[in-house]
Amino acid sequence: MTVEASLLPDTIPRSRFCHTPTPLEPMKALSGHLGGPNLFVKRDDCTGMALGGNKTRKLEFLVAEALAAGADTLVTAGGVQSNHCRQTAAVAARHGLRCELVLSRNVARNTPDYDRTGNVLLDRMFGAELHFVSGDSTPAIELERVAEDVRERGGRPFVMPIGGSTATGALGYVGCAEELVRQSRDSGVMIDAIVHCTGSGATQAGLLVGLAGIGYQIPVVGISCAEPSDVIEARVHDLCSETATKLGSSAVIEREQVEVLDGYVGPGYGLPTEAMRDAIDLCARLEALLLDPVYTGKAMAGLIDLVRTGRFKADQNVVFVHTGGIPGLFAYEDVLVP
Repeated sequence: MTVEASLLPDTIPRSRFCHTPTPLEPMKALSGHLGGPNLFVKRDDCTGMALGGNKTRKLEFLVAEALAAGADTLVTAGGVQSNHCRQTAAVAARHGLRCELVLSRNVARNTPDYDRTGNVLLDRMFGAELHFVSGDSTPAIELERVAEDVRERGGRPFVMPIGGSTATGALGYVGCAEELVRQSRDSGVMIDAIVHCTGSGATQAGLLVGLAGIGYQIPVVGISCAEPSDVIEARVHDLCSETATKLGSSAVIEREQVEVLDGYVGPGYGLPTEAMRDAIDLCARLEALLLDPVYTGKAMAGLIDLVRTGRFKADQNVVFVHTGGIPGLFAYEDVLVP
């Protein structure tokens, strides 16, 4: 199959609002600082909706599915500073839908601004109804509780899990894989590896299925933002199968093809590490590239460590997928600015 023959048929409902293709840019200063390999960044922080991020690609398919089902309310969940929730709230506003967000206090942050700045500020500006719950609550139970409240008021909820990580959501990164291969071909830059932050799993699953579907065997390395490698790898592998089935694709992703590294999480999800702070500082000063403390900062810390420990050869081309999260910076001023 050529990359021009898209894996995403027109029969799959899609509401187009994502700014694509996102740029693929060289990080020459960072590459030089580290002594190779040739590093590139796929700017999915530039997807457009509500300051961008990877969830916008997923939401093109998820909101279309919701509209096709006759929903009038989007219901989803995440941490207090969830990027997925912020982008869902924005998409709901764009489409004239109500939005109910379940925000879990699953990060031990005691700063006074954490619950009201960054993504939370934007959630409110987009008109979402916020439901703060304890960090030890079960998201699926809380989502169903809120959905039932919506039904009792006469509404028609469409429930999305954390991260929008379903086979439908993963379709967004099947498209991103095609986009990357097209940009690689057009620029004459052969991609040797892709590195990104992984958690709920649909970004990695979509990339793997998309690459396999067009016949490209490019390693996709996920850097965990929270859970152990085996947990995320199993989730991604399951999503790969579900996504391929949804597409009617014959692509098969073997379990050993799913690689997740969990050595860069630090003390826990959303909690700072020195390597994360160094990575954010380095990218800001060398590339004017903003990363966030929860996801891309830790993923970049992982990429820098992989470079320094010899995972990649000096002449290889490695793409870092920037999954967004910039509003989260403003909830971590005490960490980033001593």
